[in-house]
Amino acid sequence: MKLSARNQLAGTVVSINKGAAIANVELDVAGQRLVSSITVEAVEELGLEPGSAIVAVIKASDVLLAIN
Repeated sequence: MKLSARNQLAGTVVSINKGAAIANVELDVAGQRLVSSITVEAVEELGLEPGSAIVAVIKASDVLLAIN
């Protein structure tokens, strides 16, 4: 599948925490933790489970930066 989004990060599903409607899917992307909130229905349709290879596609109008 071709996408216009340029921010595509290959990774692996680490864990899935399902709620009533939304699931938090924790990913390992080159040693970095990334969490995506998607519907439980999407998790099931995609057949996601720990160990699944994924590509996180990030499309955002704003990216905030902070220093500490």
